Amino acid sequence: MMRFDLNLFLTILFFVFCAIAAIQVLYYLLFFSRIVFHKRKKSSSSDFQPPLSVVICAKNELENLQKNLIGILEQNYPKFEVIVSNDNSKDGTDDFLVELKTRYPHLKVVNIFQESRTFKGKRLALSLGLKAAQYEWCILTDADCAPSGSNWLSNFQRNFKDDKEIVLGYAPHYKLGGFLNKCIRFETFFTAFQYLNFAMSGIPYMGVGRNMAYKKNLFFDNKGYLPQPNVISGDDDLFINKVAFKKNTAVEINAGTFMYSMPKTTWTNWFLQKRRHISTGKMYRPIHLFLLGLQSFTQLSFYALLLVLLAFQFQWKMVLIIYGVRFLLQGIDFGVAMRKLKEMDLFWLFPVLDVFQLFYNLTLLPSLIKKPDTKWK
Repeated sequence: MMRFDLNLFLTILFFVFCAIAAIQVLYYLLFFSRIVFHKRKKSSSSDFQPPLSVVICAKNELENLQKNLIGILEQNYPKFEVIVSNDNSKDGTDDFLVELKTRYPHLKVVNIFQESRTFKGKRLALSLGLKAAQYEWCILTDADCAPSGSNWLSNFQRNFKDDKEIVLGYAPHYKLGGFLNKCIRFETFFTAFQYLNFAMSGIPYMGVGRNMAYKKNLFFDNKGYLPQPNVISGDDDLFINKVAFKKNTAVEINAGTFMYSMPKTTWTNWFLQKRRHISTGKMYRPIHLFLLGLQSFTQLSFYALLLVLLAFQFQWKMVLIIYGVRFLLQGIDFGVAMRKLKEMDLFWLFPVLDVFQLFYNLTLLPSLIKKPDTKWK
């Protein structure tokens, strides 16, 4: 009977660990360092500012609209309209919008009075809001989002060049107390860290509907949401995954363009929200699934093999050096990105949160198999 050779087994694990660490290092060198070297675009007062349409979908969002809509309507921008696509609201949203229109003539309301049998979630509301837009460039956000300042539109539109059709922005959460808030904000940061860096690398794969822009014709020329009409999530990332490419996509990370929203306040609600969001990831293009899957797999494997090798004290000095190299690169990329995205209070916790996110991602794996939800509540 063949005798088990522990030393040989650990040697194999060590070389696998080295290969996985090399892949992780390449990610932080080739992809995740783009924000580090990203320079803010300069704008001139003489630059042409095209008219814009802001599109907001709302379903029983009266309280959020009361808090956030005026800040959007009073943007410091020469010519724009705000379209609220009111989807079967029963909470008094209709009356509030009617009253607000008397004070803000550039507010346009699209009322939807019946449920769609074709489009699930907010797809119908967003499609009708875009159809009602009179301007080519449309900026999307949600009713529960508030702009970082009165120059949100003027800062965002600097990217509206002739060769661009999509602009991806950042939408952080408000800073509250507690570990849950830090976990939510780190997950939001890391998601943006990935999609913004990949977009800067010429591989855009998603955006967030709380803060992004694209041309109206791009939406309708690509038949909007027709390929995926029966899932509730993905109205933002699946459409961008279909139409975004290196040449037609720009990124904006100036703090003046951020859109803030309140995070979930319970672990259960946050988990349910993320489970719904992640269920659409399996519909990405194959190259995107490969790159994101490889990054997640090697990240998990890196920590698992690190613990095994250190537990057996096998080549422990070399293992710690390799860990240190990855940790240094990760710290530089995270640190600069967190500074630019105004999340520096998370920096000192990132080693803990990075590991915590692995366990969180593992609990969400079944969502990749589960049938996506089809109802927008």
